[in-house]
Amino acid sequence: GMTGAGRMMMRGLFGVDPERAHGATIAALALLPAAGPGRSDPRLAVRVAGLDFAHPVGLAAGFDKDARAAHAMGRFGFAAAEVGTLTPLPQSGNPRPRLFRLVEDEAVINRMGFNNAGQTAAARRLERIRGAGNRPLIGVNIGANKDAADRIADYAKGVRAMAHLGDWLTVNISSPNTPGLRALQDGAALADLVARVMEARGRLDVPVFVKVAPDQGEDDWATIARACIDGGVDGLIVSNTTISRPALASRHAGETGG
Repeated sequence: GMTGAGRMMMRGLFGVDPERAHGATIAALALLPAAGPGRSDPRLAVRVAGLDFAHPVGLAAGFDKDARAAHAMGRFGFAAAEVGTLTPLPQSGNPRPRLFRLVEDEAVINRMGFNNAGQTAAARRLERIRGAGNRPLIGVNIGANKDAADRIADYAKGVRAMAHLGDWLTVNISSPNTPGLRALQDGAALADLVARVMEARGRLDVPVFVKVAPDQGEDDWATIARACIDGGVDGLIVSNTTISRPALASRHAGETGG
């Protein structure tokens, strides 16, 4: 169970607007020195796409959108952390409130909309982090700006800007909070996206994963897998937040979001 101090801290955080509480948490974590995941049973070690993970538990993108805290996540036992989603240009995301605690359901609903300070700002931090020997593996999750004229071109830009800074790159087409983004999961669009992303990666030896949404029909999975295999993608990340809403108790259960 949680300690008394832990319970008091949780109550304190729950008294603050959820997004502000998240921001304060990231600011505090940013001050910590880099740390690897510590020792774990060698039987838990996993090798994926040439990367050696100490164990299979990593932190997904969305927590550390701007690459402020990933270097320290090994302190909490994570073998890896993914930063982002990062877009070529900074963007403010959807209007607030956009993050809701469903306390009774021990859940959250969000509709952040790829809010981030952009790839250039994150790249400066990642360049510093890369030099730290003792750190978790760090992946970089890239997305398209909401108002981009050519979303696929934004992904190619992201690859060129960030490929040398991450242990892997994740092409995120799984968010329901950027209108039309999930359409890039369709067969022809996905094949085009993968071709342009792999071309942008060029000869850089960085694994590329594609992150897809859980809300697919059975037939869609085969199409997605085929486009990724044919295009030379190193793996799929499944999945992001769902748009389905099972029976929930919270008053926020009806909020739209991912």
